[in-house]
Amino acid sequence: MAKKKKNGAEASGTGPSIVLTGAASFIGSNLLKSFEEDKSIKHVVAVDVFKPPFPLKKTKFYKLDLTQPTTDADLAQILKDEQCDTFVHLALLTNPSRSSSYAHELEAVGTMYVISACEEARVRKLVLGSSTLVYGATPRNPNYLTEDMPLNGARARFIRDKVAAEKEFSDFAKRNPQTVVSILRPGMVLGPTVRNFWTKYFSRPVVPTMLGYDPLIQCVHETDVLDAYAKVIREDHPGAWNIVGKGVMPLSTSLGLHGKVSLPLPGPLLRAAFKAGWIAGVAEMPDSMLDYLRFLWVADGEKAEKKMGFVPKYTTRETLQSFMGMQRLRAIHLAE
Repeated sequence: MAKKKKNGAEASGTGPSIVLTGAASFIGSNLLKSFEEDKSIKHVVAVDVFKPPFPLKKTKFYKLDLTQPTTDADLAQILKDEQCDTFVHLALLTNPSRSSSYAHELEAVGTMYVISACEEARVRKLVLGSSTLVYGATPRNPNYLTEDMPLNGARARFIRDKVAAEKEFSDFAKRNPQTVVSILRPGMVLGPTVRNFWTKYFSRPVVPTMLGYDPLIQCVHETDVLDAYAKVIREDHPGAWNIVGKGVMPLSTSLGLHGKVSLPLPGPLLRAAFKAGWIAGVAEMPDSMLDYLRFLWVADGEKAEKKMGFVPKYTTRETLQSFMGMQRLRAIHLAE
């Protein structure tokens, strides 16, 4: 059964609430921090296996494991008790897991439980945190991927479960047209404080690349991603939305501009190295993800700009500069 804990000061009063899963994740914890400071938001509920790493003053915390078979009933009760108005589902992994079975239970099966609970509790609005990785990286991709493109990223296990989670949300939206369902697909998220497998990859002093390939990369700054989530939580914007920075850069240029040494390796050798490194626990991603270092997967942000009013503050180049600048400060021990 779910365990309810009140943290810090007295929990907020009754009334419609924002309920958020993945509360200990980077996006989840930063959104909670902003909600804690926002006096216009009265009632916030955090759901996760781990409590966010900072004191909670007005946020209620429920310890709940989305992989457990009673999750749908437990979560439905929480949503009813807390009069959930907006449900924000951020409990999808931001880094590939070495346990594919756990990842599947959390993302694919866990999202099924989430949808079942939201349907039973008649939640007014659902928000899912996904990624532009769901489009896949293939030689058939157009220059810019729009939100209506097929999700071809299922070749990689890390992406397959995210595609399954999106399908659960899309099917729910079709069954419940009166419910606002938003799916956010941020691009490659970089910045001074975020930590993910991309930041690990670009933090290498010598960065392995695939010989003969130099794909265009597209980044989005961590603060722009947080702004986009805040926008769809506060406003109603149903549908799928690409959240990306403006502009693209060749991978080789982005590495060269920031003093990184590129190590081009033949495809079979690079795949073998990442496969061995993944098994040994030293590689940041499995070899199934290497197509994203080979082919184009640039998303079109025009829909979010024109229809949602989301305009990123940082370009791809500025995002890389922000990230790499902090890396240099860490290297000389001027930042943690």
